[in-house]
Amino acid sequence: MMCKEFRMKLSAWNGEFADIDYLSLLVIDIDGHLRAVSLPKSYVNEKVLKKGVGFDASNFGFAEVHSSDMVAVPDLSTAFIEEKDGFRILHAFCTVNLTNGEPFAQYPRTVIARAFEKIKASGIGDDAMALVELEFYVFDDVRYSTTFDHSYYFVENSEGIGEESEDQPRFGLSKWYHRVSPQDSYQLLRNRAVKTMTDAGIPVKYHHHEVGSSQMEIELDFISISKVADMVTLAQWILRNEAEELGLKVTFMPKPMYKIAGSGMHVHQFILKNGKSIFPGEKMYGLSDEGLSYIAGVLSHALAGSLLAFSNPSTNSYRRLVPGFEAPVSATFAQGSRAAAVRIPGYLGKGEARIEFRTGDATANVYYFIAAMMLAGIDGIVKKLDPIALGYATDKVTAKNTFPMGLYHVLNGLKKDNSYLEGVFPKELISEWIRRKEKEAEYVYNAPVPQEYELYF
Repeated sequence: MMCKEFRMKLSAWNGEFADIDYLSLLVIDIDGHLRAVSLPKSYVNEKVLKKGVGFDASNFGFAEVHSSDMVAVPDLSTAFIEEKDGFRILHAFCTVNLTNGEPFAQYPRTVIARAFEKIKASGIGDDAMALVELEFYVFDDVRYSTTFDHSYYFVENSEGIGEESEDQPRFGLSKWYHRVSPQDSYQLLRNRAVKTMTDAGIPVKYHHHEVGSSQMEIELDFISISKVADMVTLAQWILRNEAEELGLKVTFMPKPMYKIAGSGMHVHQFILKNGKSIFPGEKMYGLSDEGLSYIAGVLSHALAGSLLAFSNPSTNSYRRLVPGFEAPVSATFAQGSRAAAVRIPGYLGKGEARIEFRTGDATANVYYFIAAMMLAGIDGIVKKLDPIALGYATDKVTAKNTFPMGLYHVLNGLKKDNSYLEGVFPKELISEWIRRKEKEAEYVYNAPVPQEYELYF
């Protein structure tokens, strides 16, 4: 396919406004999606930079407040330059305030900032660090439609799937892990995307072909909880733009195809205090009491469903969370096991302990996901929960430790188990999140699918 003439080019901002054409204010909606409004340079002044720009927040999905008028204030510490189509655009993530100047409590950047403050106020740590793995599929063509009289999807890639393919992909559907060119058809996309990410200041550890045909991974490096969600959101935006320029489509859907590996959003993490992780110790797998209790908090709130309501908040999430595809379906932890919901990497040296939560996926609002997960872990430390006594020290699935498997089920869990989110997630936000997600579940579960015609017609 022909790619467009321009290349997406991002770079760090040098603090000067003279050479920009537009200031783009980036705002996050309730689903974690990026929205923007662009201001010509002639309108950018000191007042705009300090006081922000008013906008109508009623279209962003948050629970209703007395007035939908809100103010987006650029956070220039997040600013970067994009050069595209002959224009220089200064992008900056925004803080969103009410008209009285108070931060809007439901706003994703406010939520994760308050989670950061709660961790510090607890005395347990000074910061929390997260490394996020971006798993995604790339398609050369995507078509889908659903109405009262038909429903279908069609995808095509350059690795053997689609109308042009006479038989199965050369390596089957799920034997593509770390393949190299020329079998790997999408290295150019990853190379371009990673170059753009690093130019924009996003730390990237590596990239590679994943297990599925046309499934990819880009692994970021450790980032503070105060910045990680912004950088993940920016990285996803860069990927979609780079793919579009090459005539490709990227999806972060957990399960875009039947009987093929799903895409998760694995998050490695630890708590810092006085510049050191509090997780290493002399207990199981080289963990400390705090590290084990953190795991217990995460797994307990996942088993209750409430954490999964933020980490896996779509009907498609539960197409991925099925046995047999390295998608963890139970409250378990183990060293080196990719079947466990929490994995302790086996290749780390003494004193390097960290944990990886493997259940979540990218249909999550990453701000809410990471905030809720770390609050769950902190709750475990505060309550001194013991994951061994709770029966989590295994990678075996049992009836007692299986996660609730369905969007309705995890939302019911959130209704009952949300006290650990207090002070960070407003009650109005939790209620609106449940309402929106129940509506999504109703839409999907009320529609027949082709497999049901195959089985029952």
